[in-house]
Amino acid sequence: MKYTKRLFVSGFSILALSSFTTPDIQANSNNANQQATQQVNQSSQATQNKAYRAIHNPTGEKYTTIAHRGASGYAPEHTFAAYDKSHNEMGASYIELDLQMTKDGHLVVMHDETLDRTTNGTGRVDEHTLKEIKELDAGSKFNANNPQYADPSYDGQKVPTLDEVLERYGSNANYYIETKSPDVYPGMEEKLLASLDKHHLLTQNSLSNGHVLIQSFSQASLQKVQAQNANIPLIRLLDKGELPNLTQADLNAIRSYAIGVGPEYTDLTKDNVKNLKKAGLLVHPFTVNTKADMERLNKYGVNGVFTNYPDVYEQVIANDK
Repeated sequence: MKYTKRLFVSGFSILALSSFTTPDIQANSNNANQQATQQVNQSSQATQNKAYRAIHNPTGEKYTTIAHRGASGYAPEHTFAAYDKSHNEMGASYIELDLQMTKDGHLVVMHDETLDRTTNGTGRVDEHTLKEIKELDAGSKFNANNPQYADPSYDGQKVPTLDEVLERYGSNANYYIETKSPDVYPGMEEKLLASLDKHHLLTQNSLSNGHVLIQSFSQASLQKVQAQNANIPLIRLLDKGELPNLTQADLNAIRSYAIGVGPEYTDLTKDNVKNLKKAGLLVHPFTVNTKADMERLNKYGVNGVFTNYPDVYEQVIANDK
């Protein structure tokens, strides 16, 4: 503001004196004006750079490891086998949870809206009661499809409810939870926040330590969460191909309700990562499963990744120190 005032007075003076000042005086005034403008630009750039440096993960980590559906490269996705491995054995920063809602209104953790891919059931999740879903086997297909990681204990793994996951790990873990569009599961956001509150994960201490992040491809869902609790950090997921088409106005709009974005990792470049961070957004790409991609993205400046192999990313982070 101080520089702006100086520029205004200097410009006004030049205008007022232009009819009777000498060329030397005018030149000196122009030089002073240019120097002031340069100072303003430098100050603005310094402010931008300061904001750029200030972005950090809620956990305080330089890089955060998000166990995508648990350690799903090694164990059946969204089962306690995968969560135990990522949290207890590999020390991932976050357990990632995808939510679906049963016919009788319970939140269960499953990526797909249908049962067919990961269980021995068929049909949509919301066409089945919790009791029916609890009778399904969510582990045997993993053993059949991944013989190198097959384990007899995976047979018969159950689809967990959100409450069961929060009860098992409590405040000793961090949760990166995805919601769906409100028109798919009306009331999901309210049920989610009620469960988090019941397990004491919405306290100031819990949120300030990064115990909960809520993510969604749905802006409407994230804004519903924000309207109910503005203290919960939110992440806007981006479909493949979406990031390159976003304008600065789009990024500013996302920043109005979210602290970061989750782009598809092949959309990222060194330049657009820099632009995202200058816009004040954390960058957590999905789903990054090779060491080479992890190392490249870290060099771009991402703040962490979603991965099926959290132990690999933990090693990349360790080598970066």
